[in-house]
Amino acid sequence: MLVAAAVCPCPPLLVPEVAAGAAAELDAARTACSHALGVLAAARPDRLVVVGPADESGRGPHPQGSRGSFRGFGVDLSVRLGPGGGAPSERELPPSLAVAGWLLEQTGWADAPIEGLGVGEPLAPERCLEAGREIGARAGRVALLVMGDASACRTLKAPGYLDERAAPFDAEVARALGSADVVALAALDAELAYELKASGRAPWQVLAGAAEGANLTGTLLYEDAPYGVGYVVAAWS
Repeated sequence: MLVAAAVCPCPPLLVPEVAAGAAAELDAARTACSHALGVLAAARPDRLVVVGPADESGRGPHPQGSRGSFRGFGVDLSVRLGPGGGAPSERELPPSLAVAGWLLEQTGWADAPIEGLGVGEPLAPERCLEAGREIGARAGRVALLVMGDASACRTLKAPGYLDERAAPFDAEVARALGSADVVALAALDAELAYELKASGRAPWQVLAGAAEGANLTGTLLYEDAPYGVGYVVAAWS
């Protein structure tokens, strides 16, 4: 049963070593992520499942202790998804789960076993919901850490350039995540999300599936669009 969830953005820029001189610009987002992870810890889950967007090489399960790095972003920094000790994984964490691993390291997470799940952007909404339902149906107290960004089209200098549909899309995402509106998340338009480069769509719909019937309430902790990309932090409990 799902007992809590935290929703965080997944730009590598959240890691100060990657952001370098611009690190302070995301201090508020980092603080909000820390608060969201605190909600997960307070729920005392038996297992934490970390879900984030991934390309083909990073899709599927990632066991506890899997390694990731930020070398592709010019920084010689490695992370683990939770404490090591399990069988080593041959696959490297996708960037979204590497960012999650870094966030968990910052909070010293040791409250429950961890596993990761990389989901592909093309995954259809119903398949995302079904994957979430499988997580939510597990025995014991399950928590989710859901990584993903909103649109990348909020300004002229954004990665996807300016799209007038981006701000309304992000506003609805922030409203749904902040109020734990499972129905609204399930109804997100996958094609529109793809056009707006919103990497969080599939992970958010996994969350929606997992939270069906859980009657959780949500709190919006952060919503902004630095660098023209929508970042949302929310906590459900």
